Amino acid sequence: MADDRKNGKEKGSVEITAKMVQELREKTGAGMMDCKKALTEAGGDLAKAEETLRKKGLAAAQKKAGRAASEGAVGSYVHLGGKIGVLVEVNCETDFVARNEAFQGLVKDLAMHVAAMAPLYVRREEVPAEVVQKELEIARGQAREQKKPEAIIEKIATGKVEKFYEQSCLMEQPFVKDDKKRVQDVLNEAVAKIGENLQVRRFARFVCGEGLEKKSEDYAAEVARMAGLKT
Repeated sequence: MADDRKNGKEKGSVEITAKMVQELREKTGAGMMDCKKALTEAGGDLAKAEETLRKKGLAAAQKKAGRAASEGAVGSYVHLGGKIGVLVEVNCETDFVARNEAFQGLVKDLAMHVAAMAPLYVRREEVPAEVVQKELEIARGQAREQKKPEAIIEKIATGKVEKFYEQSCLMEQPFVKDDKKRVQDVLNEAVAKIGENLQVRRFARFVCGEGLEKKSEDYAAEVARMAGLKT
């Protein structure tokens, strides 16, 4: 029995191997002991353990959300050849964390994400009311053209706006390095790991020649390709 416990296995339970712990750690960024505990509670089910850790990350983020985050860093990403550049400001609570390797890595990843996915806003609360109203009107018009029943047109329009948020708001976009997570999930996991309130404050994205008449080039797709990411 003692030997079983030493190997991470209780009598009658699934053995939690180092490989399983490492795989979960790579997926979530959580600590080794947290990963082992989550896997044990989930009976070795990786998906359930990942869900447990994400919920804990969300709870940690919500608990810390009211704390002042006035330190941080401005990260940058410039695409090879200087065709596209991004600046992103991510805030934390202390200067110590701002210099932390995990925090710096998060900032870098977010800058690359903005370069590749071209969000328009940080979060949905920043979308102007007139923009939301215009999206609703377009969706209603499309639904009526498709002869959808009036009773469900509003539901369809609301669904279209939710899709707009997912495409246009940084925190709701699928993360470019792992599209099974949203950017908000990645931030929540970082909060749980680092232990401070973390907030993306703002970003700026520059595309060389944007607004000028020239041949069309998909810089976002090129950035993703150069980084070996999914588009």
